[in-house]
Formats: sequence, C-alpha cells, structure tokens
Amino acid sequence: MTKNYTNGEITVVWKPELCRHGGDCARGLPKVFRPRLRPWIDLTPSDSKTIAEQVERCPSGALSWFKNE
Repeated sequence: MTKNYTNGEITVVWKPELCRHGGDCARGLPKVFRPRLRPWIDLTPSDSKTIAEQVERCPSGALSWFKNE
C-alpha cells in the first residue's frame, strides 16, 4: 500500500510498511509532516524544493517524491 500527496508540482509517496517512524521528516519540516494529524502530510506550507530535499533524507526509504508532468 502507498499513499500519495501532491501540491500540483510534486507528489510525495509514502510507503507505510517501510516507515520506521523515526520522526526525521517531522523534525525537518514540522508544518509539512504532522504525524498526529490526518492526513499527516500537507505540502502547502512549504515549497517543492524544500519538501523534496527533506524527503530525500528519509533513512528508511518510506518517503519518495516525483515531479508531476
């Protein structure tokens, strides 16, 4: 199972089965990655470049992103 979150420019893909829930994403961008809320990812508070850079820091590979065409 995967979940997709988009802002129109990029899409963030979350694979919950890979997530170790270490919180790196939430510590890096707490207004975007909000584990206590649903949906827990909201891409509107930040720009696509900053979000993509944070997603690339995910140590488990549970988060990835792609540019929408």
